[in-house]
Amino acid sequence: MIAVVILSAGESRRMGRPKALVPLPNILNEKEAGLTPAPTAQKTFLEHLIEVTRHPRTGALRVVVGAHAAEIRARVKLDEGALVFNPEWQRGQLSSLQAAIRSLPKDATEGMLVCLVDHPLISADVVRRVIGAFDKAKNKIVIPAFRGRRGHPVIFPSAMYAELLSAPENVGARAVVRAHEREVVEVPVEEEGVVLNLNDPESLARIANLS
Repeated sequence: MIAVVILSAGESRRMGRPKALVPLPNILNEKEAGLTPAPTAQKTFLEHLIEVTRHPRTGALRVVVGAHAAEIRARVKLDEGALVFNPEWQRGQLSSLQAAIRSLPKDATEGMLVCLVDHPLISADVVRRVIGAFDKAKNKIVIPAFRGRRGHPVIFPSAMYAELLSAPENVGARAVVRAHEREVVEVPVEEEGVVLNLNDPESLARIANLS
């Protein structure tokens, strides 16, 4: 089983509101992506990521929250065990990833699919391709790449959890990727969403204008 980890603990200062709760720009063809279109309101960044990461190989969803924990908990319906509060969210993304790892059942996962809430423009197809590559590669890091640029979501095998827990704070998970560069599998995709970071109103507006 592959855990799904969505990192959503930051302050969202540049966006001006919790990124997890921002409506997703309507630029993804949900029917082609194998999704169920939202009946009324647009899906939020977080709701979309939860939906596209559903897969026969995934389980143990963990949404790591911090600065806006109460608001996200109130707005998004999740099992209590799926929400992980990171009291040290101000220390950065690595601390949230480490909180997710510590929350997982011991020896119950083969790896974790890590999504960033401000990289929401991914499809179920990208998730399927990344998981398929992970199943073939066995114990390697799998990263989607758009025209040579690495993006998200990334799968880390469980054998590397200990290294992620001890990674230097100033480098983060990149330290583990660099240490295992020969064990990285890149999955070429034609979806720019894997590299698009929507972290402020300006970037959101640029994407929305494409819809």
